[in-house]
Amino acid sequence: MKASWPSIPLGDVLQQRPPDVRIEPTERYQFAGVYSFARGVFRAQERMGTETSYKMLTRLAAGEFVYPKLMAWEGGFGVVPPECDGCYVSPEFPVFAIDSRRIMPRWLELYFKVPAHWQKISGGSIGTNVRRRRLYPEDLLKHKLACPSLDEQSRIVARIDALETKVAVARGLRNGAAEELNIIMRGRELEIWPELTLVSSPTLNDLTSYLARGRQSEQGESGHHLIKTQHVQMGRYVPTMMRLAPHVAVRVQAEALAKAGDILIACSAAGCLGRVARFFDSEKVASTDTHVAIARPDPDEVNPDYLYAYLAGAQGQIQLRSRERGDWQRDKVGFRLTELNVADMRRVPVPLPSRLQQREIVTELQALQAKVDGVYRLQSETAAELSAVLPAILDKAFKGEL
Repeated sequence: MKASWPSIPLGDVLQQRPPDVRIEPTERYQFAGVYSFARGVFRAQERMGTETSYKMLTRLAAGEFVYPKLMAWEGGFGVVPPECDGCYVSPEFPVFAIDSRRIMPRWLELYFKVPAHWQKISGGSIGTNVRRRRLYPEDLLKHKLACPSLDEQSRIVARIDALETKVAVARGLRNGAAEELNIIMRGRELEIWPELTLVSSPTLNDLTSYLARGRQSEQGESGHHLIKTQHVQMGRYVPTMMRLAPHVAVRVQAEALAKAGDILIACSAAGCLGRVARFFDSEKVASTDTHVAIARPDPDEVNPDYLYAYLAGAQGQIQLRSRERGDWQRDKVGFRLTELNVADMRRVPVPLPSRLQQREIVTELQALQAKVDGVYRLQSETAAELSAVLPAILDKAFKGEL
């Protein structure tokens, strides 16, 4: 820290406000929350007065400082943005007015984006279990921070904000490149499999030697692994560590065991339905629960790679997802209100060109997918590099080196 920068207690620039709104049972209140890791304040759910046990709430004003006592240990600090002005928090969220004559709210917000700062503060919070520790206002207000002049704060904040803008632009360019490739790939898939090719085409049932959802899901300690919806990500199988209970594992028929090359189809739950992945974890004995189907390509009828490419492609996804039954938005318990029945999956049309054309299509789409994956890898690497830039700059800023 620069020697010319004074170090002052937070209590010199923060003034705690007590809860100021008495709850009325018949009124509705828009609550706010605070993300961990200093990611800011957000609008949370709306509640009736009868839905909380608190008698009083605090009404937030834009530019105030707020944190939840229980989340200080993981950086749950933030300055109230304009979109949360007028929202409410419970007494578990201490709220502070910021003395803007001495410190900029943005300076304080950036200060708490440095993990070392909030880790030092929350290290003294009370509680044996780290997740149950509370940071009380009197302890927070004792903490000292660097407080240069407002002109110096404004200069540094402007530089950091300009850098954040550049980082956001760079991320946007990477995201845009990947999205453009996905659009190109989707367009090519629909050129290969336009609706016209579905007319008089064979069905998924015609091209598989086995097509069924699992039947057993009770977990236990057998050597038999269980594949659930969470293990079927789009285009990627996540190896399962879950196991069936011994007394239900013995009921699984041999044909229901997942085999190398099987196509897994998620057929329950909003947001998951229709996802497909290939199973290649053949060292494990595994089967699916009722929310995942196995579609086993019949190699005498279709190139297995071709069938998978079709089901994972734009037209195959349209055909799978258009057969969804139920309404997951009907009520809160919506997980099982939407599904893809086996009978409907069996009727999914699958265009079937010659064997040579099937191989050519697979080769072309794999090459396109490799380009998309390459962009995503670069995007991931760039994201990591960009994410490291701001913390490094903030560290320099609060040491007076910016």
